[in-house]
Amino acid sequence: MNKQIVFRDLGFRDYKQAWDDQEALFQEILQLKSANRKAAVPVPTPNYFLFVEHPHVYTLGKSGDKNNLLVPEAVLKSRGASFYHINRGGDITYHGPGQVVGYPILDLENFFTDIHKYLRLLEEMVILTLADYGLKGERSQGETGVWLDVGTPRARKICAMGVRASRWVTMHGFALNVNTDLSYFDLMVPCGIRDKGVTSLSAELGRHLPMEEVKTRLQQHFLELFGGRNSLDS
Repeated sequence: MNKQIVFRDLGFRDYKQAWDDQEALFQEILQLKSANRKAAVPVPTPNYFLFVEHPHVYTLGKSGDKNNLLVPEAVLKSRGASFYHINRGGDITYHGPGQVVGYPILDLENFFTDIHKYLRLLEEMVILTLADYGLKGERSQGETGVWLDVGTPRARKICAMGVRASRWVTMHGFALNVNTDLSYFDLMVPCGIRDKGVTSLSAELGRHLPMEEVKTRLQQHFLELFGGRNSLDS
């Protein structure tokens, strides 16, 4: 099992371009797994983790309800935002500047074969990162992602998640609000959940945070939780 993980920071990139980048790596791993079934000596499958920051965009998962977008797409265009139907799980999500988006493209057979565990570890990565900043992140029963003040009238989401997996290969991932303009969430029902708000690290801490610092902390916790190794350290 190959536990090395190649981390790539795509910087500020259009959503469709980053989706194409994901798909290329996703298919690379799937094709190698197919070839390995016939190979005398299987080749270890790689693992990737992409960081990216997107221009304003709304994405709707395959099981989502477009009624959770509260304005016509023309209004989105007037706000400089685009819209995509995509092939992950989950409902509607917003991505934009000031948000750390992470796309782990892993062969889970290198780690464990349990999608539920995978999602819980992604949540734990974010919870540990929030704790680094003195915030108590929590899970909300039946709602994937990470929240603050669960079980109170002030419950609010700080990190959304939605993944796709095929033959234990993952894509899509999480979006952590760091310095995000939260007004863009007013144009939708975030993740289809009507009775909870959204927040960001900067809103909670009252200051702007260095994006690179947050990504470094996320990467460290991810490696610890998955027992992985940064490919640069091998």
